[in-house]
Amino acid sequence: MTPDPHPTPIDPPPAAAVPALLAAWLAPFRDGFAAAVWPRVLVLIAGAALAPGQRTVSAALRVMGLADQPGFGRYHEVLSEARWDGRALARTLLRHLIDQLLPEGEVVIVPDDTIERRWGPCIRDRGIYRDPVRSSRGFFVKTSGLRWLSLAVVLPIPWARRRWARLAKVPAA
Repeated sequence: MTPDPHPTPIDPPPAAAVPALLAAWLAPFRDGFAAAVWPRVLVLIAGAALAPGQRTVSAALRVMGLADQPGFGRYHEVLSEARWDGRALARTLLRHLIDQLLPEGEVVIVPDDTIERRWGPCIRDRGIYRDPVRSSRGFFVKTSGLRWLSLAVVLPIPWARRRWARLAKVPAA
């Protein structure tokens, strides 16, 4: 008997597999994904939060108890083949963070550009940029790599005495 080349996709996980609190917190992002993909997104996020070490799709599925299920690869397709708009989800995340953590008052967003010095056949958007770390006004240093634009939303945390920021890297256009 030959194996089925198209294994049956994994049924959506039972509701108990993903904590209700996590599903409620991620509800604003639901419209960014197809209905069939959304349960898999929840499992991957819950698994990534619980996985020790590297947070790969395989590690997330192992910690969620789905490592031996048929259709394991369907979860990888959430990242590789599913159609969702990362920028729209980033806007939703920004709005959600501001609504939850800073409902009123000033919003401080701090930009930074960083050059990631990687190369290889899979790196398509590599370019040559001014290195802000090694350059000065009188000394110009060029470097090759990927340029990332990092944005940090600086928020006052109630139990801390200072403002904190969380960086989110997005490719520079």
